[in-house]
Amino acid sequence: MKTLLLHTCCAPCVTVPLQRLQADFDVTCYYYNPNIHPIEEYQKRLAELQRFSDEMGISLIVEHYDPDNWFEQVKGLEPEPEGGQRCAVCFAMRLGRTAAQAQAVGFHAFTTTMSISPHKNSELLNQLGKQAAEKNSVEYVIANFKKQDGFRKSNELSRRYNFYRQNYCGCIFSQR
Repeated sequence: MKTLLLHTCCAPCVTVPLQRLQADFDVTCYYYNPNIHPIEEYQKRLAELQRFSDEMGISLIVEHYDPDNWFEQVKGLEPEPEGGQRCAVCFAMRLGRTAAQAQAVGFHAFTTTMSISPHKNSELLNQLGKQAAEKNSVEYVIANFKKQDGFRKSNELSRRYNFYRQNYCGCIFSQR
């Protein structure tokens, strides 16, 4: 079975993508989210993801938390609206790191859970994912996990697992 590195932003968002991907891939979750602020929020999301991955028997790779690098990448884009250029830079940063990790460790492919959100542009995510894949010589799995009631199903599964569910994307600017 092919291996896939799944960029994962939080436990609620991984539920449906994991179900859909496991039919074709041996999935490992990858937690790289330097955008999440404050550190307490980052840790809450990570703790829920660790609890879920342990319960499901899914491997999890946790990348070093590096918010200073993220702030440097989005410098000057602070006033951008949600879904604007700041988000594109953030997506590219996280997908680029995921692709590099997938290539370095020897995964066949990678993708992200972010497309489950109704607030995320799946076309943009897929475009950036394909660019990161080309740069790192690894396959990107095009996805729009919100289709087929993915977001609603994710909410149902989140309630079933009693997940902490955040009310903002993660960055300090999305709290506005």
